[in-house]
Amino acid sequence: MPSRFRRSRILVVGCGDVGLRVARALPRGVRVLGLTSSPARAPQLRERGITPLHGNLDRPATLGRLAGIADRVVHLAPPSTEPSTQWWRDRRTAALLRVLRRRSAPAALVYASTSGVYGDCGGAQVAEHRTLAPHTPRAQRRVDAERLVRHFGRASGTRTSVLRIPGIYASDRVGGTPRERLEKGTPVLEAGEDVYTNHIHADDLARAVIAALWRGRPQRVYNASDDSELKMGDYFDLAADLYGLPRPPRVSRGAAQDSLPVVLLSFMSESRRLDNRRMKTELRVRLRHPTVESGLRA
Repeated sequence: MPSRFRRSRILVVGCGDVGLRVARALPRGVRVLGLTSSPARAPQLRERGITPLHGNLDRPATLGRLAGIADRVVHLAPPSTEPSTQWWRDRRTAALLRVLRRRSAPAALVYASTSGVYGDCGGAQVAEHRTLAPHTPRAQRRVDAERLVRHFGRASGTRTSVLRIPGIYASDRVGGTPRERLEKGTPVLEAGEDVYTNHIHADDLARAVIAALWRGRPQRVYNASDDSELKMGDYFDLAADLYGLPRPPRVSRGAAQDSLPVVLLSFMSESRRLDNRRMKTELRVRLRHPTVESGLRA
């Protein structure tokens, strides 16, 4: 990174696993500020070189100090799940952007969205210009957040980037590998009814976030995915073989609807193959784990 950028102040909103990876991957000299709603996390953030800022996106009055505090912002926080008459609105993103407008706007903002905004695409290859068709309340709130972020960029001059992210995995990430599900014997769909799924290694995602902070085009959307084109059952078969575990049982969609949780069924109802060429050409991201096989082996 050029030396003139090393004095940057970067605010990370959502200091979970990916946020910590982003902070770790940044070069020395960058000051990283992390918003946290839990004072108990402050020592952990300081150990990682992150200056903790106490605030809660669900309580906008606590966010005032964020105005003008950083010249680049990484927004990784998920939408609120609290009941609301406007259930499709992402109130957390709205609250954050209102604060950032109060003083000089940041030069760049990266928002972590989800590939779920595309809905079911019938296994088709999906580029960023595809019409959005979210099927779940979670994905609909992400669509609202994307709209807010892009409007904020146009109104303020901030260069905003939206990363549409599929399943995130890593061996050192809580719930970041399929091992636990394999050990439980959770079934997958029969081959004829199976769906395509998409993945990205957590470290590659952190690098994509950083690339977007400096290289993202104004108000641009990027599919942040690896090169894999695997159906869900094939993914779990691959993982089982690598771990030396039994392959998961295959069931019909009807049987799955009778026995599996609603959240898991929602993932089994959407099939798409993300086109990541824009991420690789514009952000110049070179994936260290271009396929889930290489990532799981590592």
